[in-house]
Amino acid sequence: MGPVHQGDERVDIPGLEGDSLRAELQGSVATLTMNRPMQHNALSRELRRNLTTALRAARTDDRVRVVILTGAGERSFSVGADFTELAAGMLTPDEVGVTTPLMQAFAALGKPTIAAVNGFAVTGGFELALNCGIILASRNAQFADTHSRVGVMSSLGLTQNLLRAIGPVRTRYLSLTGRYIDAATARDWGLVVDVFDQADLLPKARAIASDIVAGHEGVIADMERSIRFGNAHTLEAGLAFEEPLARASLINFNFAAFASEGEKVKRRGRDGLRRPSEDTGNTTAERS
Repeated sequence: MGPVHQGDERVDIPGLEGDSLRAELQGSVATLTMNRPMQHNALSRELRRNLTTALRAARTDDRVRVVILTGAGERSFSVGADFTELAAGMLTPDEVGVTTPLMQAFAALGKPTIAAVNGFAVTGGFELALNCGIILASRNAQFADTHSRVGVMSSLGLTQNLLRAIGPVRTRYLSLTGRYIDAATARDWGLVVDVFDQADLLPKARAIASDIVAGHEGVIADMERSIRFGNAHTLEAGLAFEEPLARASLINFNFAAFASEGEKVKRRGRDGLRRPSEDTGNTTAERS
């Protein structure tokens, strides 16, 4: 991902244009921040190209184990298309769909992704969040698919990814009506893992990323591949995909390393049982 500036953790990625995307590296966790807060982080062509470039860089950078995607400011994650830009020229057919460079970059990344949704996630912004494997939200976050109001079909996989996240009934409710749901509803529906105060959102995302980094790198990569494959195929195909990965992990299993880490694993499990909401910052009472 290019040289890292010590202290501020800013990363210079060759090929980035302008300042519409910031990249930081903290340990093995890369944070990509869409940086157009005055435009609600709308997805200009430059920003889409920069996201593609950054994801490709993260894929080939061995330092990066997890990627966090968020938006600058406290109002919006991203509201999707930049209508000021579109007024001068609509998207072309090769800028939509699974074959676009941005969608291909997400699919090829092969590393866990976390969306830290810090405000409005609307249309294309909602689609970006759904392309991430884990979604967290701030308390002021809102989600909406307004494609039906605008008169343009979703172009970054929203209908299919949302369907798999919350089921067909709720997907129809959101996509056909264009209505918004708040962060608490998104959590209740299983769309987001949990909801945090704005100031805690990115630290919590990084804490979860650190837990992922603490896992076995090869197994994490295989899990990510298996989950992504299973999400796009039948149960039977997914089980068949998982089986050789499981067999290979047994062959490569390092019992000596496991034995040395075993007590840490057990202690973490016991601590988790005592404090089930340690990572999320919410108590059972708050959820009820």
